[in-house]
Amino acid sequence: MKHALAAALQERGYETLTQVQEAVTQPDVADRDLLVSAQTGSGKTVGFGLALAPTLLGDAEEFGEAAAPLALVIAPTRELAMQVKHELGWLYRGAGARIASCVGGMDMRDERRALERGAHIVAATPGRLRDHIMRGSIDLSQVRGVVLDEADEMLDLGFREDLEFILGEAPEERRTLLFSATVPPAIANLAETFQKDALRIKTAGETKQHSDIEYRLMSVAQADTENAIINVLRYYEAPSSIVFANTRAAVNRLAARLTNRGLPVVTLSGELSQTERSHALQAMRDGRARVCVATDVAARGIDLPGLELVVHAELPSNHETLLHRSGRTGRAGRKGVSALIAPPKARSKALRLLKWAKLSAEHCEAPSADDILARDEERMLADPVWQEPVAENEQAGVQTLLDTFTPEQIAATYLRLFRSRHSAPEELRPVDAQEPRKERKPFGPSVWFSLSGGRATGADPRRVLPMLCKAGGIDRDAIGAIRIQENETFAEISQDAVEGFLKALDGKTELEPGAVLTRLDQAPDLPPPPRRGPGGPKGGFKGDRAPKPHRGKSDGAKPYHKKSEGSDDSRPPRKDWKDKPRRDDRPERFERPDRAERPERSKPRPAERPRKPAPAVTAKPKGASDPSKRMTRPGSPAGKPSGKPSGKPAAKPYAAKGPKPPVGKPNSKKNKARAAAAKGGDARPRHKSGGPSKHR
Repeated sequence: MKHALAAALQERGYETLTQVQEAVTQPDVADRDLLVSAQTGSGKTVGFGLALAPTLLGDAEEFGEAAAPLALVIAPTRELAMQVKHELGWLYRGAGARIASCVGGMDMRDERRALERGAHIVAATPGRLRDHIMRGSIDLSQVRGVVLDEADEMLDLGFREDLEFILGEAPEERRTLLFSATVPPAIANLAETFQKDALRIKTAGETKQHSDIEYRLMSVAQADTENAIINVLRYYEAPSSIVFANTRAAVNRLAARLTNRGLPVVTLSGELSQTERSHALQAMRDGRARVCVATDVAARGIDLPGLELVVHAELPSNHETLLHRSGRTGRAGRKGVSALIAPPKARSKALRLLKWAKLSAEHCEAPSADDILARDEERMLADPVWQEPVAENEQAGVQTLLDTFTPEQIAATYLRLFRSRHSAPEELRPVDAQEPRKERKPFGPSVWFSLSGGRATGADPRRVLPMLCKAGGIDRDAIGAIRIQENETFAEISQDAVEGFLKALDGKTELEPGAVLTRLDQAPDLPPPPRRGPGGPKGGFKGDRAPKPHRGKSDGAKPYHKKSEGSDDSRPPRKDWKDKPRRDDRPERFERPDRAERPERSKPRPAERPRKPAPAVTAKPKGASDPSKRMTRPGSPAGKPSGKPSGKPAAKPYAAKGPKPPVGKPNSKKNKARAAAAKGGDARPRHKSGGPSKHR
């Protein structure tokens, strides 16, 4: 290993290399193509940085003057490409490497100028790198190594064509390193096409997957999902945390909720520009923000220092995304926690995801308010400040506090001040708690008023309610029931609002033309309103619309139905197949009368109606005019055409060339026409109406 790279690792705190880093830095793989599969968080970025060093530096300890790029590192997302640039930056800083980036969302002119100034390594996304190649703004003639980071993700995102184009433009004498979490058949085919005698390195299955991550499946009530997220963040108080949601709308909603609770939050989603994404990640690295609410755009490649907690506010769609999300913590030997928030409706899905990912999780409930307060006291007492001696400049203040207050008062005040610096936890309901139904409060004492005009004049509660509010200066909460009858409308007003209502009217009784208001001494005698839902009118009731009457006999009884004894309901019970009478027991009303007793029909049957005789078909002499081609107005003399001619010349008769032998049936129309032509008539077949046929 080069001295500059070893010094950079030591300065970064690397005591030992990970398995993948050890595997790619062995002397026997220095000049070979590599196909590496390793689990997320295993240090692949530093690994291929170390693997490229012999190819790029050779025997030298530092890079020469920057010109055309010597290596390309291609990543699927902008964040991952910028992460690669950051990681290789500190790794090759001692060797004097200049690293440029070519990612979508950034100004292409700035990238072109950076490439013109020269770069040793270029970290890029496939689409933007292909644009630079096609525009001629990047020279690939000096490229010695190409790295495809997260190659499986690039193929899933549809970058295969771009990758094939880029690898086809790069020099053939190069090293090609493929790093991927998994090696599906598509990756294997890509390796066979663009790699030469690649060495397969597999470290993903050597150790238990995500052994440094503690998975917790937290059960919460359906309505306490967001409250549980707040409590989880408060319970762990991690230096950096990521909360994953599935949609941009959910990200914005959660970020607003956490910001209102005083937590320093940034967001990361596809709707942000690349500059905004870079600023958000930089705020997390600087410590200005402790919580990042993100979509799955941050599920791969993001490496934040001190990231100890991942919260799945919404469960991912598959177990692979679950692994990549959780892989943002527990990286490079550090410990982490992955918390899955599982309300009752999502618990079965969470269990399936854990089973498919071959993970075991601790089943527990979300931290309660008491758990968080107890955890706060533990952190307070574990603070090393308690072990520090009292400084000389603090002696006077400490003595003043001891002389003024008792030890109990000082301790209580310190505890209150400590808790005031933290957001208060949320009170959570039991996991099996049901949503309380909102019962309608009784309206209370009221006074009834009547308005002239009802359903017949188009009265509707949507018109009556604003009319009463506007005329009487009251709000809608002061108005109770509104019952609309055929010719009159009744409205209920709270007794506490009646005095102000009448005062606002100032003796006026006509609220609108045709709507005269009258105060009633007692509640009107009205039929009960129809039921909502099953048995009521479609879509609930409108005004005081009564249910439709039963379509049966006028007396309300439907024949052949047994009526329950002692029931006053005019509607018959439901029909039962056992009650259906047999044919022999049916009453006389189903028997058909004799034919002699039936009334005479006013119209004769269709068979008795006289039929019009069909017109005779006669052959016209040769040269006769065709009456069907004339356009005559009714009542105009025959032979005098009226209107415009159609412009289509009349068909010429067939030339008499002698009779043709009959074809097909002997009595067909065609043979009859030919026989007529032999006698000197028109050879064209004719319609039933006597005119010539339009078909030849």
